[in-house]
Amino acid sequence: MANKLQGAIIGCGGIAMEKYLPTLSKLKDLELVAFCDIIIEKAEKAVAAYGSTDAKAFYDYKEVLANVAIDVIYVCTPNDSHAEISIAAMESGKHVMCEKPMAKTAAEAQAMVDAAKRTGKKLSIGYQNNFRPDSRYLQQVCDNGELGEIYFAKAHAIRRRAVPTWGVFLDQEKQGGGPLIDIGSHALDLTLRMMNNYAPKCVLGTAYHELSRKENAANLWGPWDPEKFTVEDSAFGFITMQNGATVILEASWALNSLDTLEAKTTLCGTEGGADMRDGLRINTEKLGRMTTTTIDLSAGGVAFFEGKAESPSDVEARLWLECILQDTEPLVKPEQALVVTQILEAIYESSRTGKAIYFE
Repeated sequence: MANKLQGAIIGCGGIAMEKYLPTLSKLKDLELVAFCDIIIEKAEKAVAAYGSTDAKAFYDYKEVLANVAIDVIYVCTPNDSHAEISIAAMESGKHVMCEKPMAKTAAEAQAMVDAAKRTGKKLSIGYQNNFRPDSRYLQQVCDNGELGEIYFAKAHAIRRRAVPTWGVFLDQEKQGGGPLIDIGSHALDLTLRMMNNYAPKCVLGTAYHELSRKENAANLWGPWDPEKFTVEDSAFGFITMQNGATVILEASWALNSLDTLEAKTTLCGTEGGADMRDGLRINTEKLGRMTTTTIDLSAGGVAFFEGKAESPSDVEARLWLECILQDTEPLVKPEQALVVTQILEAIYESSRTGKAIYFE
C-alpha cells in the first residue's frame, strides 16, 4: 500500500460534491484518484475540483474497480445501485463506505453484509449524524448506563415542507421510498444505536401520499411535480423489540406540523431520559426532585483563539480511514445498518398490506 490510501468516488452528484468530496479533500492519508458517474461531465467536474494530479474520470464503475491500486471506494449513487456496486467493490479487494440508506431492500443489504464477511473487506454506511457532538455525548451517557434500560424511544425525522425536488429523490424505482428511507433512516439508526438494541420483534407502519398530490404547493425548494412524486410524503412506524422496548419512528418531507425535528431522538429509560428537542437535555430525579440538565456542547470560552472544529462529516471520514489503517471496526457496522433497512422495509410492507410484520 502506498503512503496514502488511494480512493475513488462512484457517483458524483449532490451528495458527493456537497458532503464527501469537500471533507475527503482535507484528509492527509487519502488521495482521490478516480471519479465515476454515468454523466461523465459530473465526473470530470469532480476531478477538476478534488482530484489528484493524475486523477481520471470514468463512466463505467467496473473500470474503476479494475484498478488494483485503489484501496477504498465511496459509493454515492442512487439507492438501487448501492448493493451492486458495493458488493463488486469488495469482491475486487476494496473497502467500501456506502452512503445511506444501506440499500433499497433488506435482501440487498443482507447481500452486502455477506460480501463483507466473505471478502474480509471493511464496509460502513454513511450515517454521519452519529458523529455530531450531541450524539457522541449522548452515546457516552447511554453507554455509562445513566439512563438505565431504555424501553421507549422516538426517532424524529419531520420536515414541514422540505421536499427534495432534484435528482431521483421522488423516484420510487430508483430510491425505494421517500422520507422514510431517506431522513427516517438517519433517525432510526441514531435511536437504535443509543438503545444498543438491534433485535426487532414486530413492526406496524403507515405511509401516506397526501400532500404530494398538491399542485404548486409551498416548499423550501419550490413546488414539486405531483406526477413525478411517486414516493410517500410521510410515513410512521410502531416498532416493538424482542426485549419489550418500543420505538416510534416518524418521517416526513411534507406534513402540516410545526413540531419539526430531523435526525433527532428521544429516549426514556428506567433511570432517566434524554431528548434533542431543545439542545441535548438529560432528565432524571435527585433527592426526591425531578431535574433537567441541558448539556452545553459549545466549544467557545477562550478569547482570541480560533479553534478548528470538525464537522460530523469530517469526524466520520477521519475515523473511517483510521479503522482501515489500524484494522479496527467502523463505528457504523454493516450488521447494524442492515437492521435499520429491515425495519424500514417492514414499515413499507405493513403499510401496503395493512398487517403487522413479525421478525423471526
